[in-house]
Formats: sequence, structure tokens, C-alpha cells
Amino acid sequence: MNDNREALAAHYHAILDLLGEDTEREGLLKTPMRVAKAMQYLTKGYREDPAEVLRSAMFEEEDYKQMVIVKDIDFFSLCEHHMLPFFGKAHVAYIPRKYITGLSKIPRVVDIFARRLQIQERLTMQIKDCIQQTLNPLGVMVVIEAQHMCMQMRGVEKQNSLTTTSDFTGFFQQAKTREEFMNLIKHNR
Repeated sequence: MNDNREALAAHYHAILDLLGEDTEREGLLKTPMRVAKAMQYLTKGYREDPAEVLRSAMFEEEDYKQMVIVKDIDFFSLCEHHMLPFFGKAHVAYIPRKYITGLSKIPRVVDIFARRLQIQERLTMQIKDCIQQTLNPLGVMVVIEAQHMCMQMRGVEKQNSLTTTSDFTGFFQQAKTREEFMNLIKHNR
């Protein structure tokens, strides 16, 4: 990874130069390396296995068959189209069939997928698919609400826009179950 860091820093140095910056200016001397480190951190999800995170705290629990919800999970990602941030909240629910996982593992799964170049729709599906394939629950539902800097800083420049995506499997295909989940994650404002 550190070998790549030097190469990334060299590319960021070239980018600054191409933008017309004085790369020898005091404020920019360490910028290429700082940006290289930041990008490695912001994309560290490529080097982590979300299914392994779930399996590391997977417990047999055959009696609990109600919704397990982790809501308001903060996340930050980079859109793959402009490499600008998008960020917001993920809400995740699953209904155990045989296994549960540690509650902290759900936000870790969200972070791993978010720490990749992403689009919100894919992020939503990847979280759902990972939980479904690893825990094999009776159903999974994921709702993500996010603000996209590519819409706020450039392009249409709509500052207050919010994008919501959802995906679900199993018992969540029933409208009543989806409605219960949506009511439980509602924000009291």
C-alpha cells in the first residue's frame, strides 16, 4: 500500500501542476502525499471483506424472528463519476432465520462498501446482498438517504436535495413488513 502511496503522490503532484498551481509553494509542498494518504483511507473498503466482518461475530439464535434494525448509520463515500463526496445515513434491518451478528458489524459493513468509489444505488444493493448471503436471514432491507456534492457543488447546484434508495429481500417484500420498518426509522423532527 505504501508503494502505491508514492505513485499516487506523484500523480497528484502532476495534477496540481496541470491545474496551474505552483507545486513548490509552501502550502502545497506536502499536499500530494496528504491527498494520496487521504485517498487510500477513503478507498480502504477495497482491502476489507465485509462478509468476514459479519462472520467474525455470527451467533446462532434460532428463537428470535423479529426485525433487528440499525438506523442512522453515518457514512461517507466518493461518487465514481466525479470522485466527489456523497454522505448521509443508512438504515439496515434484517429478520434472523438462524443467525444474528454483533450490532457493530452492520455499520462496519456499511463503511466497507462506502469506502470504495460508489454510486448510491450499488451501495444499497451491496449492503443488502452481503447481509443476505452471509447471514441467510428471512429478509433484509436497506434504505440510504444521502447528499451528493456533485449535485451541490457543481452541475445543478441544488443545495438541499436528498437522494433516497432502498432495496429488500424476503419478508420485506410484504408491504406490511416494509411499512413497519419505514415507520421505525422515521425521523422525529
